[in-house]
Amino acid sequence: MKKLISTLALLLVVSFSTFAQSDEAYKKVLTEMFELSGTEETYQVAIKQMFGMYKQQYSSVSNDMWDELEAEFNKASMQDLVDLLVPVYKKHLSIDDIKAIIEFYKSDAGKRFATKTPLIMQESMQVGQQWGMKIGQDFAKKMQEKGY
Repeated sequence: MKKLISTLALLLVVSFSTFAQSDEAYKKVLTEMFELSGTEETYQVAIKQMFGMYKQQYSSVSNDMWDELEAEFNKASMQDLVDLLVPVYKKHLSIDDIKAIIEFYKSDAGKRFATKTPLIMQESMQVGQQWGMKIGQDFAKKMQEKGY
């Protein structure tokens, strides 16, 4: 019985150790993908915009303090976000999938895609807003025609 318990305990320790190593490897690869894809840069821009709004709201805080807070927030929160995203990505993509995506982002086409994605997203949001307004107007017109 003691051997069985000892064996089970050893298996649990090895399993948790392997799982932790696996998560660390996945996190490292995911972080690299975020860096190459421009995700991290997009995140940094969003943080700068957020801090800009906070600076207006809390105008009595010194610029030095804002710089310190922003640097600390950027460093901690991006890594925290990656930690939170590991299980999400891991659920849908294997580490080999992420590595293949990294290879794409290292290619010329991948680099162009990463560089152009923020512009594409910005223009797509504008197109989406126009499309949404048209759909909304069409919907309102149909509802009005039906007597609602």
